Amino acid sequence: MSCPEDQVQVCFVCLGNICRSPTGEGVLKKLLQVAGLSSQVSVESAGTAAYHVGEPADRRSFACAQARGYVLDGVSRKFVSSDFSRFDYVLAMDDDNLKSLRNLRQGVESPRGQLSLMRAFDVSAPAGAVVGDPYYGGEDGFDEVVSQCERACLGGGSNLTLQEVAFVILEKCETRYRT
Repeated sequence: MSCPEDQVQVCFVCLGNICRSPTGEGVLKKLLQVAGLSSQVSVESAGTAAYHVGEPADRRSFACAQARGYVLDGVSRKFVSSDFSRFDYVLAMDDDNLKSLRNLRQGVESPRGQLSLMRAFDVSAPAGAVVGDPYYGGEDGFDEVVSQCERACLGGGSNLTLQEVAFVILEKCETRYRT
């Protein structure tokens, strides 16, 4: 069942939108493609700061993702308050970004969806776990970001698993067609 006007909207958010959040976007897009759900779920990424607007993903993020079969083809953009009315899931990569997003969300009259840390969906992660910023470190940090994104997107957690995304899509479509 296709229900494109009711796509589930997901946005990954980090600081500059060149390392962690584009990796989350690339991982989830690939997993959705494999599951046959690409047309029903829209995935984007953004940053809480405008440091790199218009730039592609960091070359190290790109290389680590590509080595594992993921494509990072977006360009950096800043998350803005109107995004809260677009997305069902806004997934922050760390506490600082979550705090920035919560502050930004305060001015939004009717935010649409759920705001949380991305690793809240990784059952192997302790409560409050974050995706660390690899920018100033070595290649191992970028590879770990890919692994953390995979674990969170593959789920087993209580919120955003592929099966649950599919269920939400079907529920939205059934509700729409019943009215």
